[in-house]
Amino acid sequence: MTVEPRSTTLYIDVPATVMGKQNVEIRPMIDGYIEAITVDEGAWVKSGQRLFKIKAPQYEQEVRTAEAGIKTAEADVSSARMSVDKVKPLVDKDIISEYELQAAQFTLESKLAALAQARATLANAKTNLSYTSISSPSDGVIGSLPLKIGSLVTPSMAEPLTTVSNIEEVHAYFSVNEKIVLNMTRDIAGNTFQEKLAKMPEVTFLMADGQPYELKGHVQAASGLINTQTGSSNFRATFPNPRGLLRSGASGQVRLPRPLTAALLVPQSASYELQGKHFVYVVQAGDKIHAAEVAVAPTPQGQYYVVQRGLQPGDRVVLDGLQSLKEGTVIKPVPTQVDFTASAR
Repeated sequence: MTVEPRSTTLYIDVPATVMGKQNVEIRPMIDGYIEAITVDEGAWVKSGQRLFKIKAPQYEQEVRTAEAGIKTAEADVSSARMSVDKVKPLVDKDIISEYELQAAQFTLESKLAALAQARATLANAKTNLSYTSISSPSDGVIGSLPLKIGSLVTPSMAEPLTTVSNIEEVHAYFSVNEKIVLNMTRDIAGNTFQEKLAKMPEVTFLMADGQPYELKGHVQAASGLINTQTGSSNFRATFPNPRGLLRSGASGQVRLPRPLTAALLVPQSASYELQGKHFVYVVQAGDKIHAAEVAVAPTPQGQYYVVQRGLQPGDRVVLDGLQSLKEGTVIKPVPTQVDFTASAR
């Protein structure tokens, strides 16, 4: 066959970890005992749905005390206002001095401030009481429930009550070697790395059993730094997850495509391996063959090699009968067309 440049795609599989678009830790805001757990592990919850009920009767008592304080403050305001109303006409008639009216007005202002403070105390008490009912801040899936009914909880506890993961869309985080990043993006149009990233082909997520996930994703973000110890950069690919098949914490691999527009392809059966090196027989002038060492990369289907070094366009490569050939043998070549359509995706 005559080697000619063709379009094909190579793939690189890199380990990845899945995280939900939103992972919220649910923590208590007050001290108390778990009175009720209204969800189960792995359940899908809606935003605002109650998850836990904490027993803390002191906060109910604080609300009642604050409500009583407001009534007392309102009575004091009413009394102070009556005093102002009583003194004002007497001052107008010069029966008593202006000082008495000012004193009554200052007393009214003081009582109004006390009423405002009582209302703030009630609002704070109601806020604390609302913390006894813990609701989901977003739609998502409930994680593990390490604590049971009757457990004591505090705001300072290290472990959360649970997590809520929004997995309608998931992020797959992975690291790629700097050299691979350059190879992947070199042929993609764009003036900046972000422009090249936006034009990258869709990627595939391979689940833990090796099977490809049903929907394609896109690489949407990349770290601006390269790890000096590993020489790799962190990336994030986003996948739609309408059926919830991918869960937070899942592991797998992201399959990254590398389109090639001028690749030199040869069938793997046209090569042989010797001491860890790959060779093909090239037909030279006078139909004499020469064993040429080549650097190759297999296509995903495993039928062909992409020759990265060792061949040039127009070289003629022997396809059959390699076992009986030796360096310098003169052959009668029969031109053959190879169907490479199976190598394209």
